[in-house]
Amino acid sequence: MPEPFLRLLSRFAEDHVRYVVIGVWAANYYARTGAEVFATEDRDLFLPPDPENLLRAWSSCRAEGFSLWSADEPLGEPLDRWLAERVVAQRALTSAIHDSGLAVDLTLVMAGFEFDTVWSGRRTFRVEEVDIPVARISHIVESKARAGRPKDRLFLATYEERLRQIIALDDSNAG
Repeated sequence: MPEPFLRLLSRFAEDHVRYVVIGVWAANYYARTGAEVFATEDRDLFLPPDPENLLRAWSSCRAEGFSLWSADEPLGEPLDRWLAERVVAQRALTSAIHDSGLAVDLTLVMAGFEFDTVWSGRRTFRVEEVDIPVARISHIVESKARAGRPKDRLFLATYEERLRQIIALDDSNAG
């Protein structure tokens, strides 16, 4: 049985949830060897600002055994269109937490980018029969630079040369 993250993404495909993996976890899909993998605790999924898509994502999460949180509180009940519209309007983050300890952030925001731009430039990686849409490495790096959080600046400074190499390789494969 695949691990919870792959089961969730497989369920997303079945339920027609649109998303793109972003952040440091997404950068790992571009690694050619285990030595190039970046350490991170969380997994971030960028969703379009679409209440129906968000409802499908929440339903998929629940079906796979994830609890849903907004800030430090359980996401309200019922999980309906009204709540999804409010979350989309506020561009609020929903965290999906699995009993295994896996945390997946469902975000409606990616610094410097609209969903459709990231979606149109995505790469698809196949892991254990699951097709995973992943943001372009150049979009991930640019977004982290624009966000400017201390942890993002540290990541970019620490891995600057390796990220430059991965971007160059990705650009040459795309062209």
